[in-house]
Order: sequence, then structure tokens, then C-alpha cells
Amino acid sequence: MPEILLICVLLIPQTVAGVLAKSMGKSFWFWFFISFLIPIISLIVLLFMDEKETESTGYELADHVRKNAAEQKN
Repeated sequence: MPEILLICVLLIPQTVAGVLAKSMGKSFWFWFFISFLIPIISLIVLLFMDEKETESTGYELADHVRKNAAEQKN
């Protein structure tokens, strides 16, 4: 029984890193496994990273392409 409790306590930094990454729009599993290699450093890196933009603006269309697309809609 103490072994299971110890494993649960040791998984806390990995879980925190995964949840924090997911809340920032990043991959939960990637940061969960990175946190196994460098537990405290990965949390510090996550705290200083910018949040991922949820809306991708993509490429802006050229004027003639935008004009043709608008004409085709009408």
C-alpha cells in the first residue's frame, strides 16, 4: 500500500505539468512525459511560455484572389 501512495505522490509534478500545458493550449501528453525527464524545470518553462493562440489567422489572400472569391459569393 505505501508503494502505491508513493507512486501517486511522485506523479503529481507530471500531472500538474500536463494540466497546465492543456490549459495553455499545448499537448497534455507531451508535457506529461517531458516532466518525467525534467520535472521541476518543465514546470518553470511552462510558467514562462506564452499561451497558444486558439484562432489561427492563416495566410492572407492576395487582393486579386480576395476579389475573385467575393465575386463568386455574389
